[in-house]
Parts: sequence; C-alpha cells; structure tokens
Amino acid sequence: MKKILLIILMINVFNTYAQTNVNTISTKNMFTANVIMPGIHYEIGLTSKTSIKLGLTTGFSWVYSSANGSEYGVFPSFEGAYRYYYNFERRKRKGKRTDNNSGNYIAISSYVTSGDPLIGDLESRLDYNGVVGPVWGVQRTYKSKLNWNLALGMGYGFNEENTYISPIVNFSIGWVFGKDSN
Repeated sequence: MKKILLIILMINVFNTYAQTNVNTISTKNMFTANVIMPGIHYEIGLTSKTSIKLGLTTGFSWVYSSANGSEYGVFPSFEGAYRYYYNFERRKRKGKRTDNNSGNYIAISSYVTSGDPLIGDLESRLDYNGVVGPVWGVQRTYKSKLNWNLALGMGYGFNEENTYISPIVNFSIGWVFGKDSN
C-alpha cells in the first residue's frame, strides 16, 4: 500500500511540475450562447490541447422524399464532443488569437434529438434520432467575445428502427460569457 501511495505522490509531483513549465497556450472553460439556432454550450478544458463540449441547443433537419416532398424541422438537441486542438502553437507563432479556444480541431461529436419538431412539418414517428462521428472544425472567438464555430464530418446515425450514414454539419454564431480567459 505504501508503494502505491508513493507512486501516486510521485506522479502528482511530476504532473504539477510539468504543468508549470508548459506554454501558456491551453484550452479554457467557456460558456457560449448561440443565436442562429438558439442554444447554450459549455466547453471544459481538460489538457492544454483537449476539451469536452456539452450543449443543449436546437438543430435543423431537412428531408426530401418522393412520397412527401420537402419537409423540415427544428428539433431540441443534446450535443457532446471530445475535441483535440492541433494548431494553437502555430497560431501563437503567427501572432493570432488562441484565447477562448480559438483554433482548429478534430473531434468525436455526438448529437441526439427528440422525435418531435419544435417548428416545421417534418413529422417523425420516432422517439429520438442520433449521430456520432469524427469531425474537423474551426472555432474563433474575437475580443468582443463574438464566437463562431464550424464542424464538418460524417457519422453513424441511429434511431430505434434504423442505422445509417449521415453527414455532420454544425455552424453556430454566439457570444462567450464570463471572465476573460487570457
């Protein structure tokens, strides 16, 4: 038992020392409110280059079929993503902003929506729809705290009846709230 405690203590000391000597570029916790498709997100910085982003928001769906024609719906949605920011150092070297997680990333994203639209004529007999998959994304936050995010990818879609391949397209514009993370 003493050996285990000693190993844990040594790992913690090493980890603390390593964190004090890394570049000041790192992911930050930030709360964002979106305006295009209303919603809120909270991004939690895990390491200097990774974060988890969680959100309650609305999502847009459009479907065309020969039987029903064109239908659309705005659905309540829960989002989750594990992000890896890969260009913080390069942005910093070029004198570009990295605060409030301004950078490019790759991520595993997931979305789950309810079956009933808040707005629109896209009726669903399903209780839920979801998609999970890899995305490439860009996020920028300006001094005014205006924030925009674009994520593109392909995912594995699912509901209680089917599985399918689905494109992932996510675009948001909003504001970051809270203290500056500079």
